[in-house]
Amino acid sequence: MTETSQTLESVEALRAYVHRTLCEKENLVAEQFSMREQPLVMYGTPCGLQFTIKGPRSVRLSAVWASDSNVVYFYDACGERFLKARLDRRFDWGAVAA
Repeated sequence: MTETSQTLESVEALRAYVHRTLCEKENLVAEQFSMREQPLVMYGTPCGLQFTIKGPRSVRLSAVWASDSNVVYFYDACGERFLKARLDRRFDWGAVAA
């Protein structure tokens, strides 16, 4: 598993980065596959986001942003973690919910 650090200026930049990284992993054309986003909640409090892309032939790629540690974990079609990206900037939940 590779580790990296990213400087992203907005939640939209985070979404674009996750979408691009997941599509590149399986050589998917980004414009042809949309990404779903699901908030993660622990004890009634938002704690992160799960991103999912469903590709051809039942390919499913995902990423999880853990807000407490400000890290995005990327998972390939086999469910194995292939990348851990630390984010240099924190996002407030008001911007995330928008």
